[in-house]
Amino acid sequence: MPGGIPGGVNHQILRLAIPNIVSNLSVPLLGLVDTALMGRLENVAYLGALAIGSMVFNFLYWGFGFLRMGTTGLTAQEFGAERREGMVMILVRVLFLAGLIGILMVLLKVPVVAVAFRFMDAGPEVTGFAQEYVDIRIFTAPAMMMLFGLQGWFLGMQNATFPMIITIVHNVLNIVLNLLFIQGFGMKVDGVAYGTLISTWLAFFLALGLFFWRYRGLMGDIRWDRFFLPEALLRYFSVNRDIFIRTLCLIFTFTFFTAMSARQGELVLAANTILLQLWLVASYGIDGFAYAAESLVGRYLGGRDDGRLQGVIRRVILWGVGLGAAISVVYGIFGRGILEIFTGNAEVIALAMSVIVWTVLAPAVSGLSYVLDGVFIGATRTGVMRNTMLIATLLVFLPVYWIGTKLVGVHGLWLAMLMFMLARGVSLAWFVKGIRVRGSG
Repeated sequence: MPGGIPGGVNHQILRLAIPNIVSNLSVPLLGLVDTALMGRLENVAYLGALAIGSMVFNFLYWGFGFLRMGTTGLTAQEFGAERREGMVMILVRVLFLAGLIGILMVLLKVPVVAVAFRFMDAGPEVTGFAQEYVDIRIFTAPAMMMLFGLQGWFLGMQNATFPMIITIVHNVLNIVLNLLFIQGFGMKVDGVAYGTLISTWLAFFLALGLFFWRYRGLMGDIRWDRFFLPEALLRYFSVNRDIFIRTLCLIFTFTFFTAMSARQGELVLAANTILLQLWLVASYGIDGFAYAAESLVGRYLGGRDDGRLQGVIRRVILWGVGLGAAISVVYGIFGRGILEIFTGNAEVIALAMSVIVWTVLAPAVSGLSYVLDGVFIGATRTGVMRNTMLIATLLVFLPVYWIGTKLVGVHGLWLAMLMFMLARGVSLAWFVKGIRVRGSG
């Protein structure tokens, strides 16, 4: 690679990370706009309903995030090994599975939502608005699941541009439609839901169009007689099982956080919802480097290039942690001004400012865990991710929450979140040296 390993690796990382950062930041931008729209309505229950309804879909969609993550690592390894049939058959299998999962989500909506709302234990007004939101948005599920698969496949093919185009178009359309429905037509949470429904299906058709435009030549490598190849399916489901368990722990943590916020009243829920959006903004930015790690680690493992593999791992950690520290500085300087963008409610702002220190610290602390997730996904070392996430959730987050809330109230909830992120990063760092091309070193 021109320029030697360090400079070359930096170029490869930034070539993939920058489009991913741009596209990722459009995702929380949508959440920020929706939160601001609901936060400025006359009834604070709309903001709480959006938080509850969005958390239901976080549970559903994050839980099946393996459709993107597992696809990226496996495809990148096939790309590095230059196996055309392997590349395209991964996509065929993931689109079939994703479509099936999306249809099942629609069919099983009633029991899943009933359990989720019972766990949240919000007031009747908030629950009613949240139910309206969920009833509409659930029909995005098939399109969203297949989008996960397509975007993960593009990243595995070392193509960060298509996911950026798809994500930006998706979220800009969503924002425009939400503004139209809420401010133009006077709709409330139903306007947010319809905007999401329409934009998601349009984004899916855009992704299909981009695939056929760039990769239609791979269609000739599809082997339908090898669709149910036992070894390939076993590897695919093994990787995705571990990511699924890991993601369920992550969903549980954020869902538990929102549920405990809801139990402390509408003001606490509103303040914590806004601060949690800032956590997500930071995570989506740093995840640009995690996605680059997924693509490059998988590529160099598949191509058996241990020198570049180790260079990617070292450099991506520096980039991710550095960006996290920079975001912490921004939050520390402009925290109150950022909060005032979301809401004009003085009580909500005052409550948020009383605990904002945890949001300021979060990006610097969390950066390591985000980028190392990408490293392990690219390496398909998903068993380590599963185990370390179980440790962080069961042995760190929950004990710190129970002890911390008794000692320092709402600060204990935020302390538990921060320690959860720290535990993830430290435990993954312990195992990262084991990621090598076999036979090297």
